[in-house]
Amino acid sequence: MNVQGTGMAGILKNIRKPARKRKKPVLLRVLVWGCAGITVFTLLSLIIYILVKGVPALSPELFAWEYTSKNVSMLPAIINTVIMTVFSLLISMPLGIFTAIYLTEYVKKETLFIKIIRIAAETLSGIPSIVYGLFGYLFFSIFLNWGYSMLSGAFTMAIMTLPLIMRTTEEAILAVPDMYREGSYGLGAGRLRTTFTIILPSAMPGILSGVVLATGRVVGETAALIFTAGTATQIAVNPFSSARTLAVHMYSLASEGLHIEQAYATAVVLLFLVLLINFASSHFAKKLHKGENKA
Repeated sequence: MNVQGTGMAGILKNIRKPARKRKKPVLLRVLVWGCAGITVFTLLSLIIYILVKGVPALSPELFAWEYTSKNVSMLPAIINTVIMTVFSLLISMPLGIFTAIYLTEYVKKETLFIKIIRIAAETLSGIPSIVYGLFGYLFFSIFLNWGYSMLSGAFTMAIMTLPLIMRTTEEAILAVPDMYREGSYGLGAGRLRTTFTIILPSAMPGILSGVVLATGRVVGETAALIFTAGTATQIAVNPFSSARTLAVHMYSLASEGLHIEQAYATAVVLLFLVLLINFASSHFAKKLHKGENKA
């Protein structure tokens, strides 16, 4: 009987232990779902608030080719935003991607130089945008005598987005399995060929995510561009022309206090522009992934 009692007690203990252990996953799930719900609720609240305030204010006058004090057209700002984004990415993308390739594929030891690069990238990613704006104003606008221009704003935004592109590209390359490299080397391919034909195509979805984040930062930036690109309302005709982007245009309308409804309408267009960039990049990344699987 004692043996049986001991056996039953042991069985009961074994049954009770999993029941206690199940409480932790349930609590963790509640916390995760709660945080996810708060995030989604906040996002939806912002989107609904902007749409309710901005959609009724949309009108054909806001998309006139030339800006006037009456129509406060946002079309020049939309075109300037596209130009600024393209200029900034043309500068930051090659530097960030090639730096990440060098750090992951060509450097095997943590030297002092590599540590300095990583610390500099992490420090740059945490600097407020107003500091970038002051630096761009002092260096590009005054020291290089570029003035308030698209070129000053593009180089300033390139410095801001460079750490983001570099770090995301580095993580995407490190996520590529080593067997891809070993298989390529085993077939006689060199490091350069392996990097550009095997590793980069496999890491392209992660690289695109970094580019999308950098694009969103350029599109939504105001403080740094006010000090470097200026607030001129016309379309930039050359790299040394001063022009405002869509975010700066919205800030100017809201700060003046005379066109609050048009500022909300600009926010709607800015929101849809960011969503369009995100959906287009994710669709392109999926196509790349499907093409790799077929190959």
